[in-house]
Amino acid sequence: MRAAPTILHLDMDAFFAAAEQASKPSLRGKPVVVGGLGPRGVVATASYEARRFGVHSAMPTGQARRLAPNAAYLVPRFAFYRSISEQVMELLRRLSPLVEPLSLDEAFVDLEAGGVADDSASARAAGERLRVDILATTGLTGSVGLAGSKMIAKIASEEAKPDGLVLIEPGTERELLGPRSVRILPGIGPATGEHLRRAGMTTVTDLAEAGEDELVRLLGRAHGASLYRMAQGYDDRPVVAERDAKSVSVEDTFDVDLHDRVRIRIEVERLAERCVGRLRASGHSGRTIVLKVRRYDFSTLTRSETLRGPTDDPGVVREAAGRLLEAVDTTGGVRLLGVGVSGLADYTQEDLFAQADAAAAGEAGAEAAPGDGPEAEAVELVEPAEHGPVERHWAPGNDVRHAVYGAGWVQGSGVGRVTVRFEEPWSGPGRVRTFSVDDPELEPSEPLPLVRGDAAA
Repeated sequence: MRAAPTILHLDMDAFFAAAEQASKPSLRGKPVVVGGLGPRGVVATASYEARRFGVHSAMPTGQARRLAPNAAYLVPRFAFYRSISEQVMELLRRLSPLVEPLSLDEAFVDLEAGGVADDSASARAAGERLRVDILATTGLTGSVGLAGSKMIAKIASEEAKPDGLVLIEPGTERELLGPRSVRILPGIGPATGEHLRRAGMTTVTDLAEAGEDELVRLLGRAHGASLYRMAQGYDDRPVVAERDAKSVSVEDTFDVDLHDRVRIRIEVERLAERCVGRLRASGHSGRTIVLKVRRYDFSTLTRSETLRGPTDDPGVVREAAGRLLEAVDTTGGVRLLGVGVSGLADYTQEDLFAQADAAAAGEAGAEAAPGDGPEAEAVELVEPAEHGPVERHWAPGNDVRHAVYGAGWVQGSGVGRVTVRFEEPWSGPGRVRTFSVDDPELEPSEPLPLVRGDAAA
């Protein structure tokens, strides 16, 4: 624990939805939901306007539509969000060499290590300056928490939302935490929270008063001891600089269960190609291929195959994933498929054909992979595939450009027509026009920058 609040936690406000509102003037101030739009889609982010209707992340999109039928429902644009995230992370690195990203929109920063803060006044000044710089650079807002530990800094940023800054002075942690629900502490989810409730512990004070021995008895040595320290307000975890991803993976959830074995094989091969594309984009190769299959009854199987050396060859990954599929029973249907590569390296095995032949001969056997799937080892480079098995040519929210009307975005499509609203981030709400889906003058385009100065740069 530090004597000064020099650990900063940044959390961008409703990041995906806010980015969509910033890029689409007609959606500003209106409910926006970003996520999967199919029958099995899940909400990734909801704007604050949508949250007033009870919509929240991880909610099934169908339920969100019932709560907020008039909201704008858009598909995620991960490349767009990543480009904004890179701008934000660069601003954080200007503050300190110790930046620990947790996701595209969230990170810890050690201000002391950067020499920009050593007391409350300088920490607050650095946090306020960061918020101003983020707004000027991206057009978006972020909330900042400052404290003497990572746990308390994260709690502070949550209290600062939206678009605020909260500084919690070291030494006040126990007073702050005491009356709060046990769920405020890291590592306490619904199941653990219910277990503690049945034991008569609903607040952080209850945990502190129960004592370490009781918590160890209830939750086990590691979890119980850690929870007792956090209930006392202690958290000495350091800010760890950005680490390399340990795996890259991609997955698809299908609107309708797949039963045809040939179709399933085609989807696995397509996912393998996409996975290798992301693997190469990250500058890595990998030696362990992982297949994830979620069946009709929600049971999930993972299988892995370790090659003799790392590869970024799509043929090798595709064939390995196909071999793994042969060992999986898909009777009854498949609702999700995933392909991942782990054991990453920054070089590629030269003798690709030899390793492929060896694997085919059974020298690299398939075995059950630990964890929940390809993404179990790391999340930095893991994201759902951007399109389902049947690609929608004009997905709601995607950018387009018309030869006559210029830049716009897709509001919706169907029965051979596509509706586009023509507007830019720095314009007012634009006009809506409808075209044939095969109009030769309409084509997909790259997102426009949110801040106009970037366009001229």
